Amino acid sequence: MIVAFSVSPLGVGEDVGEYVADAVRVVRESGLPNRTDAMFTSIEGEWDEVMDVVKRAVAAVEARAGRVSLVLKADIRPGVTDGLTSKVETVERYLGNS
Repeated sequence: MIVAFSVSPLGVGEDVGEYVADAVRVVRESGLPNRTDAMFTSIEGEWDEVMDVVKRAVAAVEARAGRVSLVLKADIRPGVTDGLTSKVETVERYLGNS
């Protein structure tokens, strides 16, 4: 499964990069395949391991902010691995054919 999620502290002002870095650090230290862009962090693995990482990422932000917003989108497709890479490669292949 692939989960794309965004964790943001609320009530701490506009500059939230330091808080978001705490969440991304948890994801990167998990050892699961992941990718971070300007809006979301995507992580790939089995349900329990991915959700555990999301929970710990939220807790890392919550430790410094009393209120946290979580946006989560999941692609639950048993038996598929390397989706983070293969999905993008498929789109790029189609773009190359245009």
